[in-house]
Amino acid sequence: MLHTLPPLPYGIDALEPVIDARTMALHHDKHHGAYVTALNTALEAAPLALRDKSAEWLLCNLSKVPEAIRTEIRHQAGGHLNHSLFWTSMSASGGGSPVGALSRAIARDFGNIDDLKSFFEQAGSKHFGAGWVWLVTRPSPTAELRIMCTNEHDNPIAHGYHPVLVNDLWEHAYYLKHENRRPVYLHDWWPLVDWQMAETRYAGAIQTASAQQHV
Repeated sequence: MLHTLPPLPYGIDALEPVIDARTMALHHDKHHGAYVTALNTALEAAPLALRDKSAEWLLCNLSKVPEAIRTEIRHQAGGHLNHSLFWTSMSASGGGSPVGALSRAIARDFGNIDDLKSFFEQAGSKHFGAGWVWLVTRPSPTAELRIMCTNEHDNPIAHGYHPVLVNDLWEHAYYLKHENRRPVYLHDWWPLVDWQMAETRYAGAIQTASAQQHV
């Protein structure tokens, strides 16, 4: 089964003025599309049993991938999965504040939503080179939140964390609009955040922890 480029969940210009239509078209169609194509090409050299595995499965089971293509699979599957999570972290009707369990966890672990945003922006601004900035949790009864950055296309799931929210730190995500001003881009990004999706991901981590307890 070939991996496919997921369609954007909104129009190409729906996130303007923060992310302009040309950036979205290049980022989604060209950059993300290239990772999907390269992943499928790399999997042609993989055992048949690996060819129908999801990008998430591949990243969590790299030891089962032949060494000759492991680095390529890690990079291309990571690029595919990270971008897929990024698109759905945003919405044309985003912004506002989280509610429910996620809101309570933010208050517990960061103090308030403004402090979370500040820590998130600081982490992303200080990160050297290409990568991603994440709000993550571990599947556990307390589901504590933390902010982390990953290099290039590394994903938190490879380190035992569950992604809740992610922003792209690669220059192609913001350079046409914000040039080299990554901190401005990170600050401007919040009105796009789909907190409902973040809440769903956070709830999923709690459910996973509950299921593991009853195994």
